[in-house]
Parts: sequence; structure tokens; C-alpha cells
Amino acid sequence: MAPVPPVPAPPSPRRRRAVLGALTALAVTAVPSAVVGAPTAAASAPVLAAPGAVLQEVMFVGNNWEGTADVIRSRGDYARLGRINVVPDRAERLREIYLNPIRLAFFLGIRQGPGEGNDQLVDDMYTTPDGEALVVSRPSFADVVSVDLATGTINWRFPVSGFRSDHMAVSPDGTRVAVSASTGNTVHVLDIVTGRQVGSFATGDKPHENIFAGGGRYLWNMSIGEVNTALDAPWLDWTKGDRRITIADTRTFQVVKVIDMRQRLDAAGRNDLSDAVRPAVLTPDERTLYFQVSFFHGVVEYDVAGDRITRVRELPKNPATSEDRTTWVNDSRHHGMSISPDGAKLCVAGTMDDYATIVDRATLREGPLVTASKPYWATVSSDGRDCVISEAGADRVTAINFATGQKVASVPVGDHPQRVRVGRIPADWTAPPTR
Repeated sequence: MAPVPPVPAPPSPRRRRAVLGALTALAVTAVPSAVVGAPTAAASAPVLAAPGAVLQEVMFVGNNWEGTADVIRSRGDYARLGRINVVPDRAERLREIYLNPIRLAFFLGIRQGPGEGNDQLVDDMYTTPDGEALVVSRPSFADVVSVDLATGTINWRFPVSGFRSDHMAVSPDGTRVAVSASTGNTVHVLDIVTGRQVGSFATGDKPHENIFAGGGRYLWNMSIGEVNTALDAPWLDWTKGDRRITIADTRTFQVVKVIDMRQRLDAAGRNDLSDAVRPAVLTPDERTLYFQVSFFHGVVEYDVAGDRITRVRELPKNPATSEDRTTWVNDSRHHGMSISPDGAKLCVAGTMDDYATIVDRATLREGPLVTASKPYWATVSSDGRDCVISEAGADRVTAINFATGQKVASVPVGDHPQRVRVGRIPADWTAPPTR
């Protein structure tokens, strides 16, 4: 891991709907690099995972409002290979929720807040090293489950602290998965095969993105604070809570660094920007972090060793996008970023501006604006040639070539796709029966 500055003291605590903010208060009283950045460019599938096991690389698309994951080719035409139900236990979970008034309050709060009137049934997902199971975080059910890819049954279930699970990350060796417990202000790290917790650490308010770095030795977590209230005016920024980057040692799970981006943004003359770090990527050498922040239509560049903001690039606004911040989903203006395997290009999802674009790292200039409906995530194809975005507003995933900046493929998927992840499944896999 690149050198970083001494740990500063954690910052003092500082939208859509105020209801979830109130529910979060009730909970308190009542009770880099396999993640975002660039997957290594891979040879064409199949590949050997273990003696006798032949796997193929695919992409999983989490259809958040539908509770399914589409399996598509990870390069080329991105054709769909099958679909998996990731909530086969939905009736059982709903019974538990409806019998617990506090859990029910949060469940309904998630539906009316970040779910935009829908249940959030799949946020993030990764496959086990043997390709036999898909591990999924399910926000509305506040858990992580392992779904058997052959049978569609649940292998194990891990309830997170608090009332909502969120973004995950998988360790470079594929054996551990980290999940943000967004109302529990905790990151849980689990054995990906057994679901057993191997460690955890405390974060700022509303932990969100996770990135393994240093070959898996460190885990970066970005907390984004309260994003579900309508208190979105800049002068009300203090209501958003404790937002910071927390870096933990994955051997001891002790916090080794805390980075308060408020101080760094102010030093760079950008006190107008939120310090809620959203999707982020580390460069292949882990010397530079690129990230998005709440309410901002652009990219921030951070020198890890120098501990400073080096550049800020504002990207084009869509003139049709309302300037009323309370209409932007969960305080996002742009949400989704990936980086090409050679580190030369960024791919940015301009969520509320309805486009995606390839950005040259040397100049931070954008390429063609590729029209997209509510692009919500960006990842990298298995061959490293394309950026693949989810279009949550159109129920599609779209591939954009890093070299040309042009759209090269687009395929339909399920209801409200968000996270897209590369995974591995048996070469002869067929989708299990719908449960």
C-alpha cells in the first residue's frame, strides 16, 4: 500500500425523505482492487479454478427491485445466459419483518427512501472461488446470503448489524467478502464459503463503498452520511453526519487511518463540494484515488501518498436535469466509476444527467457523452476493453469501448439493475428452476 499520512482524529458528527432519517435515529435509541476499479484483463473463459473444475467468466447484474440476478456474457455481445432468484426465502423474511415493529419501520423506510417506493432486494454480489455460489447483499432484508448456483437454494445467511446491508467487496484471493451495514456503521468481513464472520470494524455514518488494497492487506471504506432526508441545501450540510474514509488492516481489523476529505477539499479550494465519497477507484499502482461525491457532476483526484486533492474535473450537465437537489436519487448526481486495466481511462456514470462517458486520465477530459437512462454503476469487461454500465431507468446494461468512447452493445435485464460484477460459474452451467 502506498504511504499515507498519520491518522487524524475522526471528524465531528455533522434525501430524499426525512422518514428514513428519523428511523435511523430510532435504531440508535432502540437497540483497492477487486471491487470498483479494474478487474484484471482476463483471457477468454473457460478457466481452471481447481483440479477438475472448469469455469467460465460471466457478469452478474443485480436487479434490485426485482430480487433477481441476470447472468450475461462478460465480453463480446454480453448475451444473457440465465437468471437467478436471490430471494427464494422472501416469504420467510417478510414474516419475520412484519412481526417486529422496529424492523418493519426500517423496512418501510427503505422502501420509501432509497428504494424510491420499491423494496431493495439485491445490492451487490460476488461468486465463490469454486463458482458454485453467488454471495448477495440484500438491503431490505439487512443480510448477506449465499445462493447455490445449481439449485437456487440458500447455503447460509448472515444478518448484518442494524437494518440495512449495502455495497460489498471481495478480497483479491476471493476468499473473503466485506459488506457495509449502513445503519450499523460497521463493515463485516465474512468467509465467502461459510459465511462466518472473520472480523469487523467501525466506520463513519452510513458506510457505503469498500475497496481492498495492498494485495488485500487493507480495506478502505467510504461513509456517505445521511442521504435520505430532504435537507440538501449546502448550508444544511452539517446535518449529513460523520463522513470519512476508514482504512482497516485486514489481519487485525484495527483502523489504521482515517481520512477526512472535508479538510482536503477545503485545502484545495473546494469548500463548495460535499465530502461524502461515493463510488471510487484506485489506480493499478494504488497511488491515486478517483472518486465521486454527493451532489457533484464530476470527478475528484486524490494523491494517496501526498494526502491531497490534486485535481477536480467538472463534467457536463444535462440541461434537462432539475437543479432541485431533493429530486436527485439518494444525494447522487453522478454514481458509478471504473478504470481501464492499464489505468489510462476512467468510465463515469452520470446518473442524474443520463449519460456515461470515458474520461482520459492524463487530461481529465471527457469523450463522447453516451446517452443512458439513470446509469447507476460502471465496471469493466473481462477482456478489459469495455466499460459496462447499468441503466437503472431502462432495465438494460450497456457496454462502452474504452478506446473509442462509443457504445458497442446493450442488452435487456431485469427491474432496476444496479451493481454489475464479474464472476465465475461452471462452464456447463444452466440456470436453476425458478423458486
